[in-house]
Amino acid sequence: MIVRKFSLDKSKIKVLLLEGVHENAVKHFTENGYTNVECLKEALSGDELNEKLVNTHIIGIRSRTELRELSLENAHKLFAIGCFSIGTNQVDTHVAKMKGIPVFNAPFSNTRSVAEMVIAECIMLMRGIPERNALAHNRIWMKSLNNSVEVRGKNLGIIGYGHIGSQVSILAEAMGMHIYYYDIVKKLSLGNARPVPSLAELLKVADTVTIHVPSTELTKNMISVDELAIMKKGACLINASRGDVVDYKAVVSALKSKQLAGVAADVFPEEPSSNDEPFISELQEFNNVILTPHIGGSTLEAQANIGMEVAEKLVNYSDTGSTIGAVNFVEISLQPNNSGQRFLHIHRNVPGVLRELNNFFASRSINISAEFLQTDPEIGYVIMETESEFNASVLNDLKKIPHTIRARILH
Repeated sequence: MIVRKFSLDKSKIKVLLLEGVHENAVKHFTENGYTNVECLKEALSGDELNEKLVNTHIIGIRSRTELRELSLENAHKLFAIGCFSIGTNQVDTHVAKMKGIPVFNAPFSNTRSVAEMVIAECIMLMRGIPERNALAHNRIWMKSLNNSVEVRGKNLGIIGYGHIGSQVSILAEAMGMHIYYYDIVKKLSLGNARPVPSLAELLKVADTVTIHVPSTELTKNMISVDELAIMKKGACLINASRGDVVDYKAVVSALKSKQLAGVAADVFPEEPSSNDEPFISELQEFNNVILTPHIGGSTLEAQANIGMEVAEKLVNYSDTGSTIGAVNFVEISLQPNNSGQRFLHIHRNVPGVLRELNNFFASRSINISAEFLQTDPEIGYVIMETESEFNASVLNDLKKIPHTIRARILH
């Protein structure tokens, strides 16, 4: 049996975790032999970020650190990115893919946290509490039942019936609300939730509308002047998805005309990069608006779950080559193999590369015991297991195969 030997000792693999990633992530890395872990509480940008990336193999970020083409250009050692968040908008995932860097995230770990906040805001808005709270802070006693209703028996409209939207649906139905949802993809209804065929139909029927969609060209400003005009007069709007899916200038007009009775916004087109920067929004002038600093998924439980989920994916990829859960990469699921060597090869998807790989091993009398391949229109990802003895020089030759993007000997 071959003694397992890594091409790069785990203690030499530099892991950089930014923005106060939960300690669960650090613990998982160290428990799996990754002792070279640096943790910073703040986000990094510009030259400071670029300098750190030069010697970093694995990076973990949250929402404020951006990894764009300029930052990734000279990050030659970087082989994995972890977004300790639901979204991955902060990363140029296509550039990362073409550099052979899979990007992992945590699409499920904070769904409950966001859903709970949405339900709380729905109740607060429909009871008119934000405005009464603001007045009470200014020594004004407004004890009145006007614009204050129960959520029981009211209609909740959910735009985007994915992981978060469906969780909101379950909680709202338990409180006696009638649930309507709109999604461009056909989804299985949970409980008594009812799908509607168009966004306009959902907006017409809902007493409160909550949005749970990703940021895409299709969803940009999906709620604007025309959509707000369709809504019931006196309805409420909640946005805990992405800042650019709502036209907040149109929302201002709808608040002034009383078309909207209340709004809750947790996300904005432009957000401060740190707590030291001022926050400015056109919605700040209204007492009937709840403004929160992108904290929908920021609970202790959610961050602990996210820390573990993303760290597990990063360690699994580094150890085995498994890309399950990567948002920008073809997926291969692999278990650890202690009885042989494992080579990872990422290349541009052009004809002949796989033949060159097989010829490469055959010409060196290296027996291939297993081979795994997945491709998309742009890249091919191959894992090869061999029965040969470890020889680091093979890696350098492997990288010289035409159209190679990245090659590693996992063990």
